[in-house]
Amino acid sequence: MKLEFNFTQSGVLPYRRKEGKIEVLLITSIRKRKWIIPKGYVEFNLSHFESAKKEAFEEAGIYGENETIELGSFKVNKAIGICLIQVFSMEVNKILDDYPDKEKRRRKWFTIEEAVQSVERPELKQIISTLPLKLS
Repeated sequence: MKLEFNFTQSGVLPYRRKEGKIEVLLITSIRKRKWIIPKGYVEFNLSHFESAKKEAFEEAGIYGENETIELGSFKVNKAIGICLIQVFSMEVNKILDDYPDKEKRRRKWFTIEEAVQSVERPELKQIISTLPLKLS
């Protein structure tokens, strides 16, 4: 019998403005090498956004602005239960060459259209595609 646990993760959709357009930074997952956003479990002593910013540093080597927008959320069925993932915007203001997951993941800047094509989850595609509207 499988036990169901409900838990929460938070993540950021890192972005920058380049030549009048918005680009987003995606990273690869460790096992399947799929394009995803930095995310992780919400730590008990941090807010959801603070926890997501910590994951962005660890997984992508980036820091960002504290002004943010909650872009949406979606549920994922995982082996240990149902996970609610909350996604926040984060304008990147610093990119590090060295960071904890550097050897485990790739990171790459995408246009909005490229990012939508590159991620698998329909809910994440929707969140990415609406980013420009939510930032204006």
